[in-house]
Amino acid sequence: MSWHTVALADVAPSAWKNGGGTTRELLAWPGPADWVFRLSVAEVRADGPFSSFAGVERWFAVLSGAGVRLRLGAAAPHEVQALTPASAPFCFDGALPVDCTLIDGATQDFNLMVRADQARAQMQRVADSLKTEGAGPRTVAVWTGDAGAALWLGQKCTLMGANMLAWQALPAGAALEVIALDALFMEIQPCP
Repeated sequence: MSWHTVALADVAPSAWKNGGGTTRELLAWPGPADWVFRLSVAEVRADGPFSSFAGVERWFAVLSGAGVRLRLGAAAPHEVQALTPASAPFCFDGALPVDCTLIDGATQDFNLMVRADQARAQMQRVADSLKTEGAGPRTVAVWTGDAGAALWLGQKCTLMGANMLAWQALPAGAALEVIALDALFMEIQPCP
């Protein structure tokens, strides 16, 4: 099994309609027009609302910068979530109104979006090593961060450079170990 990879530097940024930032789409599976899951890196330069994605589960993690405050919901009292590069990834309903306020300047953020009627996802930070063995077939993805990562699949090790996304579909029971100083691990499983 070989890893599919894409480097952030090889993906051109797309400007947001509101002018507040850009997005680099790293992976839209099975395709950009009708994706089940989508992974991207955003550069947020100004306060403003997130786009609404009804029926989508969203995961959000700050990669660099001081961080953001996300205000969720249209009615008071609002839930406010402060996120920094040290925070665990945050999951929320893509249909919720979300206003983003920068804590102290621009941020770089990682986004995972999954169509809730077709798949389930999880995202977590890796700051040393993470071992996982899925009960069912799944797609795994690793964002390598600034220091790169070592991906052990069985007895095979793949070394990844900095700021790259690696992904592949794994059969049930496949064991994976991610060794990294600051990476993100994602797992997407189809709904039964």
